[in-house]
Amino acid sequence: MDNEQPHQELVKCVVVGDTAVGKTRLICARACNKRVSLEQLLTTHVPTVWAIDQYRIYKDVLEQSWEVVDGVNVSLRLWDTFGDHEKDRRFAYGRSDVVLLCFSITNPVSLRNCQAMWYPEIRRFCPQTPVLLVGCKNDLRYMYRDDEYLRFFRDRSPFVRPTRKSDLVMPDQARAVAKELGLTYYEASVLTHYGVNEVFENAIRAALICRKQQRFWMTNLKKVQRPLLQVPFCPPPPARLEVSMVSSLFEEHMGVLLTQQAHTDVVFVAGSVGFVAHRFLLAAASPSLHRLFCSADPVCELATARSSSETSLVEIRLNSSELNSLKNRIQASTFGESATGDFNDDTELLIENNNKSNQRLWDLSKRRSSCQVFPSIHHQRVSINKELNHPAFQSIRIEQCNSREGRACTAAVQTVVTLTKLVSPLAMQQCLKFLYTGTIDTSKLSEIAEIRLAAEFMELPELLVFVTNIERCEEFLNAELKQQYRKAVRARLRSLCLGQGSFSDVKFKLEDGTIAAHKALLMARCDVMRAMFSGDFRESAAKVVEFPGVKEEPFSQLLHFLYTDECPPGLSKHRCVELLELANRLCLPRLTSLVETKLVREMQKAVDAGSPEDITDTCLKLLEPCKLHNADQLADWCMSHLCTNYNKICKSLPKLLKALHPENQAYLSENRWPPVWYVKDYDYYQKCLFEREKEERPPMKTLKRSRHNSGCLCFSGKSRRDSDKPLVPSSI
Repeated sequence: MDNEQPHQELVKCVVVGDTAVGKTRLICARACNKRVSLEQLLTTHVPTVWAIDQYRIYKDVLEQSWEVVDGVNVSLRLWDTFGDHEKDRRFAYGRSDVVLLCFSITNPVSLRNCQAMWYPEIRRFCPQTPVLLVGCKNDLRYMYRDDEYLRFFRDRSPFVRPTRKSDLVMPDQARAVAKELGLTYYEASVLTHYGVNEVFENAIRAALICRKQQRFWMTNLKKVQRPLLQVPFCPPPPARLEVSMVSSLFEEHMGVLLTQQAHTDVVFVAGSVGFVAHRFLLAAASPSLHRLFCSADPVCELATARSSSETSLVEIRLNSSELNSLKNRIQASTFGESATGDFNDDTELLIENNNKSNQRLWDLSKRRSSCQVFPSIHHQRVSINKELNHPAFQSIRIEQCNSREGRACTAAVQTVVTLTKLVSPLAMQQCLKFLYTGTIDTSKLSEIAEIRLAAEFMELPELLVFVTNIERCEEFLNAELKQQYRKAVRARLRSLCLGQGSFSDVKFKLEDGTIAAHKALLMARCDVMRAMFSGDFRESAAKVVEFPGVKEEPFSQLLHFLYTDECPPGLSKHRCVELLELANRLCLPRLTSLVETKLVREMQKAVDAGSPEDITDTCLKLLEPCKLHNADQLADWCMSHLCTNYNKICKSLPKLLKALHPENQAYLSENRWPPVWYVKDYDYYQKCLFEREKEERPPMKTLKRSRHNSGCLCFSGKSRRDSDKPLVPSSI
């Protein structure tokens, strides 16, 4: 060869094997020292004649073939061959120094052909040439389940199928064939570049060892070692799963709450136009409106007391002195100078007969069912009118009127607020839209001055800043303003509506308590609640709805999500199953994803901190409940963590592992990491490594003892000297 240098050994390596086992790819990876992607491996084909053409054309490929192995300069010449059995390959075998017998670990037939066809052919043409058995495509032993790999075959013709587990050749099977043939076994992967250089380095060692035995006088081959053992390839651990978040629909639900107008309890009258809304949301959105509604707080307390006497088990007794105090509080209101409306005779009679209605409720509570509701009890009309001294609000009137909701008539307390002429109907409409959604209709900017005036008179500072930014052409500032406003509204909903239960119109009786809520918001946020409160179910006309089997803590966490669209605070991985069950029953996928995200982050943080023992125990307990309640992402994370720590679980938590469903146990056993084949292969490697070290260890020099010596060697010399002395008779 022209490129052969002095003091350089030329090694001819012939690569043989069945068609499509990866021979040419292996040669390309060694000659070019380049890595290829999975897509390139699956979509491109390299012909067999590549080796001959590239060696003849490109000089850099020839330079890549020069290598130093154990201090010997070697020029490696690779010969690729056709995989057809009927081809004549005697020219390729001629003057070969080493032969690589390749097979694919995804094709057991190619391994059988190595034993039945290829090895006899090699020995017929190369009886003394060393042979190495090489398993190609080592990466498919763990990548046959990879999503990218499977996606490629799903997009192709149905006649092309991916590799299955039954197609794989395990290391112990290939090693058994190599042992029967008397060969050394190696594995390689072009995708991960595992074993590529190692295979050819050991092939060079095998060729030089054989040459050393034939040319024993060559001094440059004295330090050549025999082929080294290959460290088993450990597949990478499962990738860390990322929990996907369901997009928030809170703003859309607030828009639905405004447009559908279900269970409204306040009416704003602007001129001849009336706008209905919800007191609880307006009170949370605006402190000024909250003070307005609280100016009629005694009336609200009376309505609440009346509603509580009808819908709860709490007894309310009002005497004449308490009634007078309520009247005084009306007159002392900050929003008005005088109260023209007073309690009528029907209201006085309602208060006196309050105890009788409570007794009826106690009788109704004894009738228990799967989902028990308490019907409302009709009372007579209550009308309270109060004139206000305010630039935006002229008067407030609270009436109890009968409205038909669903299939039953219920008593509904309506708050009627009459606006002054300073607030136009169009401006009031935009104010309500901003209070609900945090934005206004940009197509009606011609009345921007009226909106700004109404916001100023109604004491809505956020809307005033919002409109001012539009007038100044600084609309880019409104994005941050909307976020801050919506965050503040959610915080006030949490404190005012959930914490205090203000303006509630329904109560949920749970296993260990009662929680007040608002039907309108529940209907806008939850489809199941909408069907329950707006359909023909008996809950639609009820004031108390009983949820059997639900405790107060998970239900309060559910309401926290519905009111704020946030993950409930204080949620722990030990007490999350009940909330996941409730989210599944009410069809709330976003709540499920929020809980999953929080728990996965906490557990991943604990794993990164180095304390996976408690997390493993938690995963074993959460796995099956999560699958039962459709928390699939959390279940997948738990399963991945258990697969990664399977060996530790078998040693520390065998009882919990056996308590799992047989299908889950089978999945863990099949997808454990590291896999069983690697554990067995690594044990075999350690055993062979120990035996080789024992063989290469120099023999220890042993001390030879005299046959006259006995006992400890420390006294052997003294004993011998004493025995050599002549016996002297003692004197008498």
